[in-house]
Amino acid sequence: MIIRTKYLFALCLLSLFLLTACGQKGPLYLPAPNPESTDTGQK
Repeated sequence: MIIRTKYLFALCLLSLFLLTACGQKGPLYLPAPNPESTDTGQK
């Protein structure tokens, strides 16, 4: 039981870390395709 709880706890921490990492990288990588959408908007 203890091993399972530790495994689940580690899994939760890992998922949270991945979510935060994706959240931080998301805004940085999103602007790349944005210029194309803005160009179409200007046209």
